[in-house]
Amino acid sequence: MKKINVVGAILVENGKILCAQRGEGKSLAYLWEFPGGKIESGETPQEALVRELQEELLIEVDVQSEKFEETSYQYDFGLVHLTTFICLLKKGTPQLTEHIAVDWLAPNELNKLEWAPADIPAVEKLMEMGTIR
Repeated sequence: MKKINVVGAILVENGKILCAQRGEGKSLAYLWEFPGGKIESGETPQEALVRELQEELLIEVDVQSEKFEETSYQYDFGLVHLTTFICLLKKGTPQLTEHIAVDWLAPNELNKLEWAPADIPAVEKLMEMGTIR
């Protein structure tokens, strides 16, 4: 079984979190996720997250060093190991290059969306926290 190590950004601004919707034709099409992507060889998870957010959303972020949540989920295409980090926006406004939509939601609003299974434990943890800075 293929193992895929990915990172996701819990991007926080003004107490709200950036949620991104996957596009048509991708695996997990139309599901919502924390933006990010695969960790390339030689990268730390934090470096991968900075690179992925520059590529996918054309933004610069400050990644908090401590991981927020780690989960593994068995999809039909492989075992995804997702590590999420709290991030703060340093520069830019998120632009849609790979996703079809983004939304800024308060932690207690996150359950309005249909999330990719690997992201759900982080969503639940955020909702339990209630507020985020």
